[in-house]
Amino acid sequence: MDGNNVNPIAGCPVMHGGNTAMERPVTKWWPEALNLNILHQHGVRTNPMDADYNHREAVKALDFEAVKADVKALMTESQPWWPADWGHYGGLMIRLAWHSAGSYRMGDGRGGAGSGNIRFAPLNSWPDNASLDKARRLLWPVKKKYGNALSWADLIILSGNMAYESMGLKTFGFGFGREDIWGPEQDINWGTEGEWLAPSEGRYDDLDDPSTMHNPLAAVHMGLIYVNPEGVNGNPDPARTALHVRETFARMAMNDEETAALTCGGHTVGKAHGRGAADTIGVEPEAAGVEAQGFGWANPGHKARASEAFTSGIEGAWTKEPTKWDMGYFDYLFGYEWELTKSPAGAHQWKPVNMPESEMPLDPSDPSGRALPMMTDADMAMKVDPIYNEICQRFRADPAYYADTFARAWFKLTHRDMGPKVNYYGPDVPAEDLIWQDPVPAGPTGYDVAALKSKIAASGLTSAEMIATAWDSARTFRGSDKRGGANGARIRLAPQKDWQGNEPERLARVLAVLEPLAAEAGASLADVLVLAGNVGVEMAIEAAGYAIDVPFAPGRGDASDAETDGDSFSVLEPIADGFRNWHRPGFAVSPEEMMLEKAQLLGLTAAEMTVLIGGLRVLGANYDGAAHGVFTDRVGALTNDFFVNLTDMSNSWHPVEDTGTYEIRDRASGAVKWTATSADLVFGSNSILRAYAEVYAQDDNGEKFARDFVAAWNKVMIADRFDLVA
Repeated sequence: MDGNNVNPIAGCPVMHGGNTAMERPVTKWWPEALNLNILHQHGVRTNPMDADYNHREAVKALDFEAVKADVKALMTESQPWWPADWGHYGGLMIRLAWHSAGSYRMGDGRGGAGSGNIRFAPLNSWPDNASLDKARRLLWPVKKKYGNALSWADLIILSGNMAYESMGLKTFGFGFGREDIWGPEQDINWGTEGEWLAPSEGRYDDLDDPSTMHNPLAAVHMGLIYVNPEGVNGNPDPARTALHVRETFARMAMNDEETAALTCGGHTVGKAHGRGAADTIGVEPEAAGVEAQGFGWANPGHKARASEAFTSGIEGAWTKEPTKWDMGYFDYLFGYEWELTKSPAGAHQWKPVNMPESEMPLDPSDPSGRALPMMTDADMAMKVDPIYNEICQRFRADPAYYADTFARAWFKLTHRDMGPKVNYYGPDVPAEDLIWQDPVPAGPTGYDVAALKSKIAASGLTSAEMIATAWDSARTFRGSDKRGGANGARIRLAPQKDWQGNEPERLARVLAVLEPLAAEAGASLADVLVLAGNVGVEMAIEAAGYAIDVPFAPGRGDASDAETDGDSFSVLEPIADGFRNWHRPGFAVSPEEMMLEKAQLLGLTAAEMTVLIGGLRVLGANYDGAAHGVFTDRVGALTNDFFVNLTDMSNSWHPVEDTGTYEIRDRASGAVKWTATSADLVFGSNSILRAYAEVYAQDDNGEKFARDFVAAWNKVMIADRFDLVA
């Protein structure tokens, strides 16, 4: 029995943190190791729903009007544990929705409200999200009541819509259909800083030139959604702040008018909270003890009074009637001169000069008292910056235009990462197609697929040409915001047709052959591009000695130039594609890391990435016909030769000096057999990827490799077919 005892001096037998992570993860010991965790997140093991649960079907049965009524009702049901300002939670709920959506950035499509990720670290504990834990807890009774069909992601955004409606704004619409994730989104690059609200210099090449902010970042500090409300690095200067507002909102896909509308409309209601001292506020939710039950930022001076709350450190309302949608924001901003001051908590803010007490907003807890309003440095930017000022003057002159502009911008903010409108459900989905939704018309389905395949096969195009073109058309898809993909055939339009990574000369040659075939068959070019890729894969399967059909479902449409926002699509341009063994020179990030990034955005697992790489190499689909990684003497046949030869110990591997490439030599003779990039050899060097490579190199898995390649290929080809993907 004594043998089972634990010597307390030797330490506890439990691996501390073992339920979540190793005490020292592999990448801490070997920081240069390729971290595949980003491909392993959100798997079936984390999902508590039944295996056959389909959220798209479940949400259709939701009692939409009842949900909306319940959310609207809770706005004025003030709770003693977190009292509502002026008896109305509208401002808090709008901030919750805004900050949930506002983490979206156009550069990589990550962040945003589409998955409910604000429930998890780090977002749930960002300084900018202080007290939003209370907003989510206020919504819990509604979530509990409606269950699975009402996702947290939908409910959070709906709360903002219902808040605005309850305060008098006619919103543009709402789409249900967001599906929750069940754990943090791993390895999103929120910045490299090791502390919250670290100085901004680390995010820019030149802080005076906001366009030099490092991609794909969009916020000026670690832990903020947009800009510092006190000014750049906390130094008030509205003119300088305006430049950073413009850049951060542009990186979230907003133009100047949308930016001004959102800034003014977001501050037309609610207030900021900055009574007391920041050092009296408790730790964030992720740092709090179990007794806090998910709450953070304990507010000991709150005294059950809304006026005593502390959140940002800035204190005050922006308008005279903060629970009403009106033009009060402009009345204050342009009706008074403003001077710099500090909140009770010591934060920089602006106060009106010579405002009569009768024009001040009521105290949020005591209707017999009044308090000075305030403006942040970002608000003052709307007045000081000539472009924003001009826009605001148009809004002032036409309240209906202002309300409509804001409603549309709010809809865009809160729906941008849902992808095309086919992903929206419910009675309030706007009928209007908006260009930022990347609309694609319905495509034909009644043509003779078999006859068209025969003509494609006889067209004279090589299998490599067809496969590469289909891949280039589909690889733009981003699961992060559901943009891109083969549907729409936008590869034939600017800017995609001219992208270096699409090999414009080869692309034009293939399109010249396939476009007439599509027209003759009555099919969309989008369908024909994918179908041609499938034909190329089936030719390769036959050459390898197998008989496997590649799935195909017609119905893609062809988007027009008028339906394509070229500037917006520019962020989808590939700067690398490890699947076709290509990357532009001059990047500090390794080819294999960029390959991993693309695989994650395509929604691939590590095994699917592995099988696609091995297949595309032997199919000869490399960029510009490059030979790197083509470890086979049977190019064009879908064999497992890439893995067989990669793992063959009769070979040796050698770097070629100053080229970033490698030679694979015969050990006995020293003769060079093949060349490779690091994106090839990583499948033999990384222990996890090698495990997959060894599976596909086995003598009994040649046909399995071909089947798995087809499944992964089809997954990419239909990634944007939301009518097919559950």
